[in-house]
Amino acid sequence: MVNYNGNIQQNSTVLIDSNRGFLFGDALFETIKVLDNKVLFLEDHYFRLMASMRICRMEIPMNFTMEFFEEQILCLINSLPKSNSFRVRFSVFRNTDGFYTPISNEIEFIVMAIPFENSVYTIEKSNYEVELYKDFFIPKQLLSTLKTNNKMLQIAGSIFAKENGYDNCLVLNDEKNVVEALQSNLFMKSGNVVVTPPIADGCLNGIMRKQIIDILKKMEAIELKEVSISPFDLQKADELFLTNVILGIQPITKYRKKEFTSEFSKDLLVKLNTKIRLN
Repeated sequence: MVNYNGNIQQNSTVLIDSNRGFLFGDALFETIKVLDNKVLFLEDHYFRLMASMRICRMEIPMNFTMEFFEEQILCLINSLPKSNSFRVRFSVFRNTDGFYTPISNEIEFIVMAIPFENSVYTIEKSNYEVELYKDFFIPKQLLSTLKTNNKMLQIAGSIFAKENGYDNCLVLNDEKNVVEALQSNLFMKSGNVVVTPPIADGCLNGIMRKQIIDILKKMEAIELKEVSISPFDLQKADELFLTNVILGIQPITKYRKKEFTSEFSKDLLVKLNTKIRLN
């Protein structure tokens, strides 16, 4: 079941020959977690999508309010078999003729969802090894911070990780700084200082990144810095961990010959689940 432009149906009727998301990657999407029929971080997802649509010069319909956004997600969820948790993809695309220059900036949307086993966030893997991915680099520009359909770097990197037995790869920008993992934002803890790459370095403007930053800012013993991370910094760290809205927090336990602890990450995960329950 999918929600295509507000209509729940068995299959999407999006035609390939007029779907610019398929033809040119002219599409944006949000990956969303729904827990107990509640859209987690609803406001953050909505405003990131609206900002991304404006940057990409998509025309935002007058009825595309936050309430409408939430309603379309829950409408689909309520038509599916019951589950405590769902992984949702809300895609927006220009579905019009034209080549690189679209005839119109009007948009359509499609919402898809699958049941998700874990309700609260947990540490998915106790052993998690990463490596640098150096075949391609992320440009240090605004478009790199958006969730668009242009994910060939992440796909090629994921294949590299699978072929070489890694759980994930860390990605470099064109200045050779580490900006993120293939599908997650990166945090590094050294002593009482926690560092994450700034958005200006080209990392995804992640929703979970924002939640973790908010938690870290309230921790009196922790100093948060948004500064560039070089590959040489990684092996000096006490902890490395990844964040996204589906996995929550995933500690990195090994990078090359360096093994890392995960006590801080686990404590942060407790605070994240507490924040969700209180909200």
